[in-house]
Amino acid sequence: MSNLRVAVVGAGPSGLYACDELLKSTDFEVHIDLYDALPTPYGLVRYGVAPDHQKIKNVTAVFEKIMKDPRLHFHGNVTVGQKELDWMRHSYHAVLFTVGAQADRRLGIPGEDLEGSYSATDFVAWYNGHPDYKDRHFRLDHPRVAVVGVGNVAIDVARILLAGHDRLATTDIADHALHELDQSAVQEVHILARRGPLQAAFTNPELRELVEMEDVSFEIRSDELKLDPYSQAAHEAEPDKAISKRLELLSQATKRPGAKKRLVLRFLVSPLELHGQDKVEKLTLGRNQLNEKLQAKDTGEREETEFGTIFRSIGYKGQPLADLPFDDSKGVITNEGGRVVGQTGVYVAGWIKRGPSGVIGTNKPCAKESVQAILSDALAGKLPTPTINPEEHLPGERVDFAGWKRLDDHEMNLGKESGRPRVKVVERAAMLKHSSEEVAAR
Repeated sequence: MSNLRVAVVGAGPSGLYACDELLKSTDFEVHIDLYDALPTPYGLVRYGVAPDHQKIKNVTAVFEKIMKDPRLHFHGNVTVGQKELDWMRHSYHAVLFTVGAQADRRLGIPGEDLEGSYSATDFVAWYNGHPDYKDRHFRLDHPRVAVVGVGNVAIDVARILLAGHDRLATTDIADHALHELDQSAVQEVHILARRGPLQAAFTNPELRELVEMEDVSFEIRSDELKLDPYSQAAHEAEPDKAISKRLELLSQATKRPGAKKRLVLRFLVSPLELHGQDKVEKLTLGRNQLNEKLQAKDTGEREETEFGTIFRSIGYKGQPLADLPFDDSKGVITNEGGRVVGQTGVYVAGWIKRGPSGVIGTNKPCAKESVQAILSDALAGKLPTPTINPEEHLPGERVDFAGWKRLDDHEMNLGKESGRPRVKVVERAAMLKHSSEEVAAR
């Protein structure tokens, strides 16, 4: 059986699902070097899943089992750019990028760069303890916040802003975020959707969790909840049980008398301009209606509301990488079924391959397709032959799997002391310290 050496860049769900598929090969003895820019694996499971959604994070038990395979070697705290890709091309039969979509899409409206206007992506990374976002500042000193977008990330942001200390204190939310949110003045969150309830991207479990939050009044306008003729016709033409349940949940949502906080879900509105001297003070909204193609069209109606903070949550976007071809309109590395166009031996999987869509499990079939491309190209003799040893180029201060487990154990022990799943270490230097053999030897 021939050896196959593969570098997988990105240790999130896509990368680990790809590793699992590679290791199942019966045609090759596969050896994998798994790289990540962070000292920790698991990507968005660690830094994207909301801290009060611990059950979703249980998938890390599956990922850990994959990482324990002796044919897989984890190299954390290693950033891969053009220089690294240059030597990787000569060190492996194949290089697979699973780096996700790390940027966010902008609104493109006047005032978007005022203080108080933020990316939901940054906010999520901040409260989840991502080391590169720990020092970010978010204005939480105004009672009213707007969240633009109706995907699950927007729902998460709204829920975290309204959750309160008791709900968050038993999670693995970053300590700095727990403190700042405890001091927050936010009492009211408006979620803004440019289309109607039929087109919203959030899932029913996320919606139910929001609707049923204690001490939070859930409000929705009856005229915005009512389906327009085109949406009604689309729903009747192709009935969907999940959509019907969503409409039922929304119609049953009622105000809670005496609720301390308020959640307002708006449909058919678009942000047009942010106003303020040097910080966000007001937002102009435009009213929309849907056409026969279910596209949002401006009606010309306007309303202005006071907000101190606005989070945009209208989608992630991939970033160009080294000299690989990039489709800026889609935010993906240009590829055909996972094969990077014009690049022999280079592949992609996950969001950087197909765009930011689906849930964690969606990455599994996506990764499988890319791995099948690698294996079929290997069988056909299309892959380059490695000529150098990657060990000659690896940086010294990197974290292997044993180092990650030392950090993991440290966080878990801190959690036990405070009745939490874990207490995350968020300083990169501290992460490297607690992953080191010197600490383990004490």
